[in-house]
Amino acid sequence: MTHEEHDRILILDFGSQFTQLIARRIREERVYCEIHPPTVSLEWIREWNPTGIILSGGPNSVYDEGVPTADPALLRGEVPLLGICYGMQLIAHLEGAEVRHGHREYGRAELSVKAGEGLFAGFDPAEGSTVWCSHGDHVDEAPAGYRALASTNTLPVAAFRAVDRPVYGVQFHPEVAHTHRGDEIISNFLFEVCGCRPTWTAGAFIEETVAKIREQVGDGTAVCGLSGGVDSSVAAVLVHRAIGDRLTCIFVDHGLLRKHEREQVERMFRSHYKMNLVVEDSSELFLSRLAGVVDPEEKRRVIGNSFIEVFDSTARREGTGAEFLVQGTLYPDVIESVSVGGPSVTIKTHHNVGGLPDEMPFALVEPLRELFKDEVRQVGRELGLPEDFVGRHPFPGPGLAIRILGDVTPERLEILRDADAVYLEEIRAAGLYDDIWQAFAVLLPVQSVGVMGDARTYEFVLALRAVTSRDGMTADWFQFPHDVLGRISTRIINEVKGVNRVTYDISSKPPATIEWE
Repeated sequence: MTHEEHDRILILDFGSQFTQLIARRIREERVYCEIHPPTVSLEWIREWNPTGIILSGGPNSVYDEGVPTADPALLRGEVPLLGICYGMQLIAHLEGAEVRHGHREYGRAELSVKAGEGLFAGFDPAEGSTVWCSHGDHVDEAPAGYRALASTNTLPVAAFRAVDRPVYGVQFHPEVAHTHRGDEIISNFLFEVCGCRPTWTAGAFIEETVAKIREQVGDGTAVCGLSGGVDSSVAAVLVHRAIGDRLTCIFVDHGLLRKHEREQVERMFRSHYKMNLVVEDSSELFLSRLAGVVDPEEKRRVIGNSFIEVFDSTARREGTGAEFLVQGTLYPDVIESVSVGGPSVTIKTHHNVGGLPDEMPFALVEPLRELFKDEVRQVGRELGLPEDFVGRHPFPGPGLAIRILGDVTPERLEILRDADAVYLEEIRAAGLYDDIWQAFAVLLPVQSVGVMGDARTYEFVLALRAVTSRDGMTADWFQFPHDVLGRISTRIINEVKGVNRVTYDISSKPPATIEWE
C-alpha cells in the first residue's frame, strides 16, 4: 500500500504553534496526514485526494489585511472538514457570519455538548469536559445553515457543524494535552466523520519506504551520516535493508559527543549489524572552528557546514563514489526549520535541515522525513533494534556544543561530559529514565563562590534539565523525588572537577524550549 492508497488527512497550516500536535494526534490513531500551507490550490487538493481536511488555528484575525484564507469551495465539497480555532472563525467568516473581534480567552474552559454524536460521539451532554482555549476572536452565532454543537460559560458557540454536509468547527484546541478528551474528538473526526481506516503502521511504513529507497537509489551507492542517535540509526538500518553493502556509514567524531558514545556506535553497527562503518576523528577541526563562537545559530551553522565538508572528504577518500546522502531528518525538524505552513514561526534551525550548504555534493535520502520521534522509535523496534537503544533520549545533532552556553572549549566539554554521564547514570539507577522524554546537563557561562574542604572555590554552575512530553512539541518539567536530585547534585559536585553548584530547570515548553540553545 502506497501513501496514496492510505486514507489520509490534509492539514492546512494557518500559523498555529500547535499545528504539529494536530498531525501527531492523527498519526497516533494510525492515520496518515501531512501539513501544507493554505496557499495550495483547490486543484492540488483535489489531486492529493484527502479523506478529510483540517484547518489549523493561527495568530491572525479574519479581519486583518492580507491574512491567509481558504477557498470557499472546500466548504461545498464532499470531503469532511474540521476548522480549529482560527479555522472555525474562517469557516464562519466565509459563510457570512460575524466573528467577534477582540475577546481574548486563554486557558481552560468547561465544555457542554448538546448531543453525544458525530464529533462528540461518546460524550454525555449531562457531563462537562475541560477544553483549552487560546484565541482573541470568537463566534457568538453559528452561520446560516449551521447549528451549534457545544458551548462554554463564555462561548455560546464553542463548536458547530453544517446541517447538510460534514463541515465542523471547534473554537478550542482538541490537539493539546490540556483538552482532556481532545484525543476522542480527533478520533471521532477521523473515524466517525471521515470513515478513515487505521492502516498507517510501522510495518506498512517500512515496506513502503524500503521500496521507495530502492527506487530512488537504483544501482547507486549511498553514505549515511551516522551520529549514534535514534534517528540516524533507524535511517541507516532502513537504507541498509534496502540496498545492503552499497551503504557506507560514516561516523564523524566532532568531539561534541557524550561519554563513550563513539565506542557504543562502533560496537552496535560493526559487530551487530555488520555494516560498512568508517569512523573519522575530526574533533580538533570542529573545536578550532567553534573557538570564540557563542551564538547558538552560528554554532549550528559551523557544525552543519563542517560536518558536510568532513563527510564529503571522507567519502571521497574511502572511494565510495556515493551519489546519495542518508539523513535522519524528522517531520518536526522540517516544520520548525522550514516553516511548512508559511505563517508558522521558525523556532530554530536544525543543522541537518537549514544548515546545509547550497553546493552539497549529494542527493538526499531522508526516509524518516515524514515521521515524528515516537513513530521513529516504533519503526526501530519493528526493525529489531535493541530497546535500550531505541528508547534513548533525543540528542541534538550539534551535540554538547549547544549545551555549553558560551565558548566551547575542550575543558568545558570534559566537565559537561562527565557531569551528564553522572546525571543519566543516577536517573537510570532510580528507575526513572523511561519516565522522562529528555534529560541532560547544561554548563552555564557563570561561576560561583563555594567552599570545599575549608577552601574557597570559584567554579562553574551546572543546570539540570528533564522534561516529560508526548512528542517534544510541548513539555513539562519532570518532578524528581528530592532525594534523587540530592544524590545527583552531591555526586556531580564531588566527582566532576570544575563544578561547585547545581541547579534544576523547572521551565515548561512553551514558554521555554527543551534545549537551552
